[in-house]
Amino acid sequence: MAAKVASGTNKVFQNHDDVHISFEDQQRINRFAKHNARMDDFKAELEMKRNELKSVEEALEEIELFDEDEDIPFLVGEVFLSHKLEKTQDLLKETKEQVLKEIAGVEAKAKVIKAEMDELKAHLYQRFGSNISLESDD
Repeated sequence: MAAKVASGTNKVFQNHDDVHISFEDQQRINRFAKHNARMDDFKAELEMKRNELKSVEEALEEIELFDEDEDIPFLVGEVFLSHKLEKTQDLLKETKEQVLKEIAGVEAKAKVIKAEMDELKAHLYQRFGSNISLESDD
């Protein structure tokens, strides 16, 4: 390890540029980076799903104002199908339930990844201290 002597004093500063990284530590760092990227993907997916949920909820509120006999177009895939008010409300409620399940699934996956990341982070900070930065920029 290299050492520097401060000018005017006899203090010795340790240079931490040559920290030894074992193969296992490198594997942990790589796993942490992979999980960090997956967490970013989960965050983006959750934002998309929450926006979809908000749109479905707004659609449910809006169609309350329609007449019962009026045909309401409902998007299925890439095609609009016309249904009566009650059928459209049922379809929107089913869609809302499905989106809520998808959100819960993504949140559960993110929770598992986050727990493993916390474990890896604790181990890596214990091993490398301030020589490693595992904090995200956001």
